[in-house]
Amino acid sequence: MVDKVNVLLVDDQPEKLLAYEVILDDLNENLVKASSAREALTFLLKNDVAVVLIDVCMPELDGFQLAEMIREHPRFAKTAIIFISAIQVEDVDRLRGYELGAVDYVPVPVVPDLLRAKVRVFADLFRKTRQLEKMNFELERHIAERTAELAASNARLLQSEQGRSLALAAGQMGSWEWEVGGQQLNWDEGQYRIFGLDPRRFAPTVENMRGLVHPEDWETLQQTVERMSKTARTQQTEFRVVRPNGETRWCTGTAAASVDANGKVARVSGVTIDITDRKEAEERQTLLAREVDHRARNALAVIQSIIRLTRARSVDDYVAAIEGRIKALARAHTLLSDSRWHGADLATLVGEELAPYRTGDKVSLNGPDISLQPSTAQGLALALHELATNAAKHGALSSINGKLSLTWQLRSDALVLQWTESGGPPITPPTSRSFGLRVIRASVEQQLNGEATFQWEPNGLCCRFSIPRREAMKARETAASPQLASLKGSGAGLKVSGRPRVLLVEDEALVAMMIQECLGDFGYQVVGPIATATEAAVRAKDGNFEAAVLDINLGDGAVYPIADMLAAHGVPFVFVTGYDAESVDPRFRNVPILQKPIERDVLQRVFVVAAKAAVAG
Repeated sequence: MVDKVNVLLVDDQPEKLLAYEVILDDLNENLVKASSAREALTFLLKNDVAVVLIDVCMPELDGFQLAEMIREHPRFAKTAIIFISAIQVEDVDRLRGYELGAVDYVPVPVVPDLLRAKVRVFADLFRKTRQLEKMNFELERHIAERTAELAASNARLLQSEQGRSLALAAGQMGSWEWEVGGQQLNWDEGQYRIFGLDPRRFAPTVENMRGLVHPEDWETLQQTVERMSKTARTQQTEFRVVRPNGETRWCTGTAAASVDANGKVARVSGVTIDITDRKEAEERQTLLAREVDHRARNALAVIQSIIRLTRARSVDDYVAAIEGRIKALARAHTLLSDSRWHGADLATLVGEELAPYRTGDKVSLNGPDISLQPSTAQGLALALHELATNAAKHGALSSINGKLSLTWQLRSDALVLQWTESGGPPITPPTSRSFGLRVIRASVEQQLNGEATFQWEPNGLCCRFSIPRREAMKARETAASPQLASLKGSGAGLKVSGRPRVLLVEDEALVAMMIQECLGDFGYQVVGPIATATEAAVRAKDGNFEAAVLDINLGDGAVYPIADMLAAHGVPFVFVTGYDAESVDPRFRNVPILQKPIERDVLQRVFVVAAKAAVAG
């Protein structure tokens, strides 16, 4: 039966002590819990301890102070100390911990397998050390049995090494040693596994290892080893390994130096941990956060445009109009969210938009199941809302006898929707282009590259939408955007001449309408708006403008090729984007960037102030 060793758990939070106890229970060791530094010291003075797990942050004495007090006692000079920290530990704190004798750091949340592997290694080493001490005492008493005892001891040491190797493998770790000044490295199986190598075909030397470390990380790795001295004997760094098959793995390396009698570093030993999974998880989380932020900013930009562009005769009418349009967007957003932004069902979208009017046989809906891509769903939601609102105020839905028929079909080249009102009050074509009509045309014709036709028959309105199939059905491609810097608070601007023609490239219809209106108020003539990179490239070649506003991500790709064309011809331009970022493609670092939702005064400063400066110059 293997003797249990004491593993001391020190933390001022009972729930964390309980968690560590559950994690380490499989080790079958004697787990001792202490809720304070004082309680831990009391136990240590009376008992031998193999491993001490210490919480860095405790109210009475913190983990560093407790470790220092433990190390001051000769009996615990070599006791393994592992710090557990729920906060981001800086390099200075790590060095301080290692100088106090810590053997490792474990971040919170704790990975159970990793913690068990670490504790198992040091518990086994402690147990074997005590066994060897006992054996040495017995050997002194039994000289005749020295040879046999030494053989048994070697066997047990080999078993301990095998157990250590298994523990390192379980924690995706490998260990190594290097005699300073030599070329040869000693690797265990875990080290070969991390580097993706066959021990029978690879000789671990400094030069051979250099060919496996990412070129950008080799110098940093060398400097880490060179920083080791008698007073700074432990170092840690992150680096990338490029396996022979081309796969790149992220690793954390921790190294400790051994010195000779003259105090010079003679040997360096270390542990390598494969952290690729953690790095990939962090990258996925970062990308997800950026995409969520991008979608939120785009939604805010659309809402901002609705608020700025909506006109009404009274405050109540204004509030009702804005609320209706925002609710239409919200319904489309809910459908897209339920499908994880893969698409929205057209029948559901139409049904929810017309739900308040579907009493009896007043509203007739008919069409096949169709999944719309996100931008199409949002554009149609706004267009249908405007039609429904107009019908409820002035058309068929305002009359008891009025009826509405909405049908749709998917042809080989287009999605076609037919809106037909009948039985309502007599209507006449509008004398002016209302905001609702502008929204419909912008959503269908500009944003979706389709066609909207209207027939104001005396018996009711007939409206037909034709949207190219590739626009309605394709998965919207969002180019991988670089991180972008905000212009807010900046005095940067476009230096344009006195001929105020501006190319506007923006695929969100309402945002484009708002920018167009603002530029018109500033005295500029807008060329566009243009919603696709393809059409923008054609307009850019024509060059019949003096400046441009470019949305970075469009439905059919990124706008950077157009920006290259404008830069080559010396045409000033400004970027707009929904991404929150800190840097741009290096080619455009000096280009002003407006972050959605766009502030009117910032847009004005970019154009009007800069234009005045250009004229004055």
